[in-house]
Amino acid sequence: MSDETIPCQRDPQLGSKIDEFAEILKTQSHKLNPFGLSETEFYDSGIFEGSIQRVRGQISASMGEKKIFVKHVLNYMQDNKYIQDWIEAGGSNRHDYSVTLNNGKIAAIELKGCLDGNNTNISARPPHAHEFIVWSVCQNKGADPRHNVWSGIHTRFSADIISEQKRVDGLVVWDWLCGTTARKCPKIEQYGREITEIGPYKLPPPCIYLFPETIPSPRNNPNPRPHNIEGVGILDAMNRCFGGSNNELNYVHFDAAMNGVELVRTTTIDRNGIVVKKSKPTPIRRS
Repeated sequence: MSDETIPCQRDPQLGSKIDEFAEILKTQSHKLNPFGLSETEFYDSGIFEGSIQRVRGQISASMGEKKIFVKHVLNYMQDNKYIQDWIEAGGSNRHDYSVTLNNGKIAAIELKGCLDGNNTNISARPPHAHEFIVWSVCQNKGADPRHNVWSGIHTRFSADIISEQKRVDGLVVWDWLCGTTARKCPKIEQYGREITEIGPYKLPPPCIYLFPETIPSPRNNPNPRPHNIEGVGILDAMNRCFGGSNNELNYVHFDAAMNGVELVRTTTIDRNGIVVKKSKPTPIRRS
C-alpha cells in the first residue's frame, strides 16, 4: 500500500536542492556583503547569523498572511451564499473563527500550521459550536505534506480525541501554496479539476478529512464511523464552493483498543473506498 495520506507530495529533489543552497549560503554569503568587510570579518561580525534568524522569524512568526488568506476564502463563501456570516473569535479564545452556516448552526475553526508541531493540539471546542474543525495552513514551501498530515492525524489528533475526549469533526488542509510550483496539485494536473480565483489566489479544491462522529472508546465504542460530508456543514460548504469531488474526500477511522494495560489506537484513512494509509496499533502516551 502506497502512502497517499494527501494527494500532493514534496518534490523528491527539493531536499537535496535545499541542502546544496544552504551550503552555498554558509560559505559564499560574504561575497554578497555591501559593507567592505573581509571574509573573516564578515563571518565574525554576526551579520550572517543575525540575518538568517531575522528572515526565519519574518517567515514563521506572523499570522498576518494566514488571516488574509482565510478572510478571502470566507468572504468568497459568504458572497456566493455558501455561508451566512463569519467573525474572528478574538485572542482570548482557543479557536480562531466562528462561521454561521446557512442552516443557522455555528462552526468553529482553529487555524494551525503544518501539523508537525506540539501546538497542533492546542485548541478548544467552544461551547456554542455545533461543529469544530482544524484548518492547516502550511507556509513552509519545503515541508513534506504527507509526513506532516499523517503526523497531525495519527500522532496528535487521534491521541487527543481518544485520551482527552476532545471532539474534532474534521480537518481541511489548504492554503495559497496549493497548486503552485511549490506544491503541485494532482487534482489539477491529473484530474482536471478547475481552479477558483479569489483576489491574488488561484486555488484547487481543498483536501478534506472527516473524523469519527463520536469519541472512540476501547470498551464501549472502539471503531466509530467517520462523519459523512453532509454532517460537517463547514466542510461540506467548502467542498461544494470550491469544486471538490466526493471521490476525493478522506475518511479517518480511529480504532481504540487495550493491549494489556496500554491504550492503543489504529489510524486508517480511506479515500473513495480504498485504504490509502493505515498505522499499526500504537500506544497513546501523554506527558
